[in-house]
Amino acid sequence: MTAELTTSEQLVPSDHSSVGLPPLPWRDPHTVSPEKLAQIIRSLETACLDSPHSASLRTCLGMAHAMNYDVYKSMDALEAAVRLEPNHFFAQLKYAELHYRLRALVKAERETLKALDLATNAWELSTARNQLQEIRKLMREGTQKPEWTKPLLRPALCLAAMTIALCLTVYFR
Repeated sequence: MTAELTTSEQLVPSDHSSVGLPPLPWRDPHTVSPEKLAQIIRSLETACLDSPHSASLRTCLGMAHAMNYDVYKSMDALEAAVRLEPNHFFAQLKYAELHYRLRALVKAERETLKALDLATNAWELSTARNQLQEIRKLMREGTQKPEWTKPLLRPALCLAAMTIALCLTVYFR
């Protein structure tokens, strides 16, 4: 075995090679048919049941769900991967990337910084830095979802009062 592993070999442990995963099916989502993607997701779910403590398998499952545009399942799988193995670079990076894709940029930046701390070689460091650079560029451009940090009770009450006032005005005219 060579000293450098490919990305798919790093993500899927060698003891799970019987799962029949193609090498990096997530490079281009348009090259994988929906049927093949569903088959990959089923095999990954089975592998995760067989090996519940594998952060690598959960990361692959999260990526496959993201390719299938199933955000909630992808988030669950990636959160589980990060929770199972907090020092897993790819799990942390892909978790941050999902937030980046959803434009939750503040959370994406925080999680990418964690991945940057976990980088162990030049390629990982470069990948995390590029992602962080993209996130910060989008933040400067204002391309992010606002964070709801203030309570909405007062605006909701004002809207309700205005609606009642308008209804009463129309009724008594």
